[in-house]
Amino acid sequence: MDLLQLRYFRAVARTEHLGRAATQLRVAQPSLSRTIARLEADLGVPLFDRQGRGIRLNRFGAAFLARVDRALGELDDARTELADLAGSGCGSVVVAAENLAVLRTVLGSYLAAYPDVAVRLSQCSPEETATRLQAGTVDLAVLSQRLDRPGIAGRDLITEEVLLAVPPGHRLARRRRVPVSELLSEPFVTTGPDYWPRTLLDRLFAPTGRQPVIACEGDEPASLRGLVALGLGVGLLPAMARPSPGARVSWLHVDAPDCSRTLSLYWREGAYLPLSAQRFRDMAAERFAAIEDGRAPGGL
Repeated sequence: MDLLQLRYFRAVARTEHLGRAATQLRVAQPSLSRTIARLEADLGVPLFDRQGRGIRLNRFGAAFLARVDRALGELDDARTELADLAGSGCGSVVVAAENLAVLRTVLGSYLAAYPDVAVRLSQCSPEETATRLQAGTVDLAVLSQRLDRPGIAGRDLITEEVLLAVPPGHRLARRRRVPVSELLSEPFVTTGPDYWPRTLLDRLFAPTGRQPVIACEGDEPASLRGLVALGLGVGLLPAMARPSPGARVSWLHVDAPDCSRTLSLYWREGAYLPLSAQRFRDMAAERFAAIEDGRAPGGL
């Protein structure tokens, strides 16, 4: 068994498709098939169940993949750590978030301070973000949901009030505060259940025994303010969005306990975090602490 076999196996295991894995690895499919067959022969067990022309990872393959992920992850971390120690290269950092707008707070400063670092951003659902983090395909993840998974470490960046945004001319536009009881019939612009605005909305409505009226449900939190401004409905937005330029809305405080969200930064616990990612993590913590303390302006 060699490293090439392990990397080939991991690609096939993740895609469960020889053709796609071969394309990803830039090798011929027959060569990839022979490599997997030799690995299975060496291990003495099949790693995949063959179903016609398709393949499925079986229980042996799933157990082996967990070990291979850890082994290859350690080797990749070792290569990165040695490069950092030797001071060679400029490094890279891969950051995933459910809403890329929150990264603007730190991204400009980071790029100015480290212009030679290759920065890659990825926007995906909180569940997919967590999966990518655990798999080691991203260095850092920024989420507004608590991520309680084995092998994941994190720190809170900021806890901020969540406000109600209403369109111009709305019956509540001149109010400063509103209880949830006055919102029972209001149409809401919100996200799907996997994202924090919907989770918070459902929690606020739970004591009333009513379900919120959903006028729009999407997976792009950054678009909510514009849809509210168009008059489609009202929406819950973080206070950080208030000073941002863009669609005009009116802002109200919601009279409900803990109407807030906490933005947190996560990374793999115990794995080597590249120096470029360590710097991004530290700069993010400093930037958001300054916003929370009022020493720096917010805005998304």
